[in-house]
Amino acid sequence: MNPFPYHLKELDTPLKVLFTGYLMTVGVGYLMALIQILFTHGMADGKFGLSIDDVVYSYYGNRSGTLLEQKLNGSMQAYATEQERFELMQWTRDGARAVDYVSSGSKAIIEKNCVMCHNEDASGIPNYNDFEQLKAVTQQDEGATFSSLTRVSHIHLFGISFIFMFVGLIFSFSQIAPSRIKSLAIGMPYIFLLADIMSWWLTKLHPWFAWMVIIAGFGMGLSFLLMWVLSMLEMWAFRFVFVDGIAPKVESCRSRWVEKLSLPEDAGLDRCLWQVLKKTGRWVWGRAIAPLLKRFSGADKE
Repeated sequence: MNPFPYHLKELDTPLKVLFTGYLMTVGVGYLMALIQILFTHGMADGKFGLSIDDVVYSYYGNRSGTLLEQKLNGSMQAYATEQERFELMQWTRDGARAVDYVSSGSKAIIEKNCVMCHNEDASGIPNYNDFEQLKAVTQQDEGATFSSLTRVSHIHLFGISFIFMFVGLIFSFSQIAPSRIKSLAIGMPYIFLLADIMSWWLTKLHPWFAWMVIIAGFGMGLSFLLMWVLSMLEMWAFRFVFVDGIAPKVESCRSRWVEKLSLPEDAGLDRCLWQVLKKTGRWVWGRAIAPLLKRFSGADKE
């Protein structure tokens, strides 16, 4: 049941333009956020593209080296020449002593390449004009600090929850999705957001939880994409897509699955998908997970 007297396709054009403008803006913002992740966390292991190692190095750290070395080989690699990076890393490995800071050439390299961003006016990053702050990044790389996690967590929780509130509000006007699907799509981003934030802290404690960061981020993006696409299509292409195009094919597909799964005739597509997921889950458990657990527990040797 729609809580509003009008559906998206029935709204006046000014309201459609308002909603479309907001969706387009946050859509581009979401895309920019993904690109920013690729150029920051995605370079943590020195290779472009997000991987498990990137997540581990970002939050747990690369305990085999210093933070300065990891940055010079990763996201900061483009800001210094190979020779300059070698000299800085050599100074770091020699103990990053203040007496060698000038003679090793490190001070000149830092002033030339780093302090343009790492200065007292920058927030959230160390000030390399202060030797004590520079010294801190020459210690073992332990990933994000608890202080930075606290700061980033509250910013994300406040900011992203507002984005999903308005996207979800617009999606609430839609007619093309059943109430259960709408409720799931609107609620899931908040669950994934909380899981995403929690996974940062867990990964800080143990690198195994890096998988949770990727899964939660993927789920949040998928929920956003579903609400964004369906809202835009209903506002501007309802008849073309849902009357003459995709919808009849989906209905035909639903009818076939209802027959195959022996469900009631009025069963919705969501129920069909749920039954398929349950059957798939049982098959994976019986054929893959359970035998592996049995093998690792040693029960098959008895």
